Amino acid sequence: MYAYIKGKLVEKNPAFVILDNNGIGYLINISINTYTKIQNETDVKLHVHQQITEDAHTFYGFAEESEKQLFQQLISVSGVGCSTARMILSAMQASDIQQAIVNENVSVLEKVKGIGPKTAKRMILELKDKMMKMGDGKGVQPSSFAHNNIRTEALNALMALGFSRVQADASIQKAMKNTPSVNTVEALIKEALRTM
Repeated sequence: MYAYIKGKLVEKNPAFVILDNNGIGYLINISINTYTKIQNETDVKLHVHQQITEDAHTFYGFAEESEKQLFQQLISVSGVGCSTARMILSAMQASDIQQAIVNENVSVLEKVKGIGPKTAKRMILELKDKMMKMGDGKGVQPSSFAHNNIRTEALNALMALGFSRVQADASIQKAMKNTPSVNTVEALIKEALRTM
């Protein structure tokens, strides 16, 4: 079992990277969150999960160990495979996924392609307690979801304006960091557009 692979990025796009490690090229599937974190890097260390099936050995790579752990939690749910888990991690930030599960917010989880109401409810049922214990021991606590909804709406609006998900997400993160007091969709979009 592989824990991580470290090497030179030979090719990268939002779906996968090819990582050269001592002359061996590893094709590793990634989420958009990981792509955002490594897009300006040339040498990286990716925490990997290996899926072994009858006809393939497939790697899934993550910029952070915490994202890998969340991925492994997601695929432990019946009906959530590796491709679906990667889709979830590409559609939402890890913290948003955890909050949606802890807050039993089915509608947020259902927005992800491939997740229906039954799967969303199963994720909540099987993962809520685990999400509350993950990370630093304090885990994720139930809270108001308003801030995350503002972020999601702003992201969708920017994408509707023609920006890529990666570009929109990066500018929103920058805007939220620069102006943490922002509390409306309109204000966040304006702030995000200023950072582009």
